[in-house]
Parts: sequence; C-alpha cells; structure tokens
Amino acid sequence: MTEILLALLLLFALIGLGAPIHVALGFSALAMFLSDGLPSTAAVHTIINGVNSFPLIAIPFFIFAGQIMNAAEITDRIFNFARAIVGWVPGGLGHVNVGSSVIFAGMSGAAVADAGGLGAIEIKAMRNAGYDRGFAVGVTAASSTIGPIVPPSLPLIIYGVMAEVSIGALFAAGIVPGLLMAVALMAMVFWYAKRRNYPVDASFDWWRLRTTAKKAVLPLISPILIVGGIISGVFTPTEAAVAAVAYTLFLGVFVYRSLTLASIVGVAIETVKTTASVLMIVASAALFAWVLTANQAADQLAGAFLDISNNKIVVLLMIMLVVFTVGLFMETIAAITILVPLLLPVALEVGIDPVFLGVIVVLNLMIGLLTPPVGMVLYVLAKVADTPFEECVKSTAPFLLPLLAVLALLVAFPDLVLWLPSVLN
Repeated sequence: MTEILLALLLLFALIGLGAPIHVALGFSALAMFLSDGLPSTAAVHTIINGVNSFPLIAIPFFIFAGQIMNAAEITDRIFNFARAIVGWVPGGLGHVNVGSSVIFAGMSGAAVADAGGLGAIEIKAMRNAGYDRGFAVGVTAASSTIGPIVPPSLPLIIYGVMAEVSIGALFAAGIVPGLLMAVALMAMVFWYAKRRNYPVDASFDWWRLRTTAKKAVLPLISPILIVGGIISGVFTPTEAAVAAVAYTLFLGVFVYRSLTLASIVGVAIETVKTTASVLMIVASAALFAWVLTANQAADQLAGAFLDISNNKIVVLLMIMLVVFTVGLFMETIAAITILVPLLLPVALEVGIDPVFLGVIVVLNLMIGLLTPPVGMVLYVLAKVADTPFEECVKSTAPFLLPLLAVLALLVAFPDLVLWLPSVLN
C-alpha cells in the first residue's frame, strides 16, 4: 500500500509541476518499477504491450477522419443543416449547437475535436445573432461531451481494450445516453432562451431544409456508415475507421473539391501529432497500471469498498466518485487506462455490467473535461472564443446540471444503457 501511495503522490506532484501527463505517468511508474528491483527491459516490454492492440489502430483513423471534415469544410454543411432543422425553436442557435454536436459525434468521437472543429463556427454565429458570449461558450462546451458517448467514441475504444469488452456493444450502449444528453441540453437551452428572450434563428422553411439537407446528405452518410457498420457486424471498429477516412477523403477530394494535396498533408501531420500524444499516454499509463496491479491495488480497493458496503448502487456511486475526482486532474485516456484495471474487478464483484460501467465511466470523465484544473475542452474554447479560462469555467458550470441529471438517470435505470446492446446482440 505504501508503494501505491508513493506512486500516486509522485504522479500528482509531477502533474502539479506542469509535467506532461505521459511524462508524469511514465516517470512515476518507472520509479516504482525499478524500486521493486525489476529490470528496465521489463518496463519497455510493458510499455510496448500497452499499445500493441489491434483495436487501437482505429484511433488514428477516426482522428484523421475528423480532421479531414474540418479541412474540407464539411462541418459547415452539418451546421447549416442543423440550423434548418431546429433553428426555429426559441434559442434556435443553441439548439443548433447541440444538434450539430450529435451529428458530428457520429464522425469524430472526440470532445476536443468537436469543440475545436464546430466550436469556432457555432460561437461566431451565436455572437453575431446577439447571444451572450458566456452562454455560447457554455453550451458549446457541454454539447461537445456528447462526442465521446455517441459512437464512434475514442474513450470507449480505450475502455473496450482495457476491459476486454466488445467495442460494438459499447458503441450501441452509448447511443441512448448520448441522445438523452442532447435532449437535456436542449431543455436547458430552451429555459435560458425563455428567461433571456433569446431570438429564434429563422422561421421554419421547407425549401431551406431541403436545400441544406441536399448539401449535407453525403456527410450524413458517414455516421450511418460507421455506426451501422459496427453495430451490424459488417465492420470491426478498426475497419469502420478506415472506411470513414476513405469516405471523407472521397468527399473532400472528388465531390466537394475542397481538399488539396497540401491540406491533406497538413491534416496528416496534425493526425500524427495527436495520435502520438494519445498513444504515449496509453503506453505510459499501461506501465503505471501494471505497477498498481503488481502491488494488488485492485484487491485492496475492492476490499475497502466492500468493507463500506456490498450494495451495487452504493459501490457504483463510490466508483463514480473516484472516477470524477481523477477526471478533475487527469486526461481522459490516461484516467481510463489507469482506473479500469482497478475498478473493473470491484464492479464485477457486485454484479455491475462491464458495458454499463464503461458508459458511466466515460460520462463521468466527460464532465471532468468541463471542470478545472485540467478541463481540456475549456482550454480549447478559451482559445477558440478568445475568452479568459476563468470565464469559460463560470459560463460552463450551469450546463453541468443537465449532464449530471442524465448521469443520475442512467444510474437509476441501467436498462437505458443496456437495452440496445441486448437487442442487437
């Protein structure tokens, strides 16, 4: 137990000093690894094995597909289509913001990609229409968290690899919770709109809807291709990711002709950078997780939880508290890689379904993305909206309420998560 506490203390000390998360994870794990008298070559093998997983190949392809959509201006078409569908509701552009995130979620699978890709378009449009900057930033931040819940979800892929759970089942399990998040956020937007007299974006127009739908129909096939292919069993997640890249490249190069060779090279370079940072975190977190496992941290944590209660709901609430606390300080993928080996045995001990646990863990961590001090989405939007970080935190705080409400609903009614995977099984 002492070694575990020392590893955690060193980890958070390094994070507090500003070390990159992969450096903090790797250095603190290596220190504990060597203190146990194990050879450094064993640490290297552990790191390599941490990323030596076929499903992880899906990550760079989904990142690449999301980057291509931004470069090819496909996000503009999605935004305009969502605007035609829900722009007529009071607080119209706020609803458009949420609706665009749901559609984009079926393509990128990452909250930061949503915030960075659609965020600039959404916030600019809302500011031009007279919405408060704080409201625009808050709803954009909150809606971006739908991406990692609705398939294809990069965090759910990482969870599936760590927990050895079907990624297709996890993707199916995320659909209903993602739609509930969208409904809850739209209800919040409607309440704000009535209270602050926010304008209707435009009256409903069939011709406008038909025109924007015609321009967006090909991009909208992408999430159908990805999600439908995975859930139906036609594709593995990795094959679906490759298909998504091929399809978006086809749209950008041959249909819309908005991609040049130079832009594709630029997108590829950015994808390599993002993928490298993700996999470095996964690799270093795998070493850290090995140290925790070798020191029987999972057994000790399970014993501590079960000493308090063996009630499924109570244990789940304790797990959520641990995940949320870690999510305040740690990046999502690193948190999943470290926490799953610790928490999954506890969950299985009391009969919590691992697919259900995956969705709950990711949703908790998404809420962590909207909270300081780490809050990556807040940092992205601070840059995109040219807004102080502190103001982003203040503006986003009210939108945590609908997300927490959905989380509570899922805990109370697990079948909301598990129903669709059971039907498609």
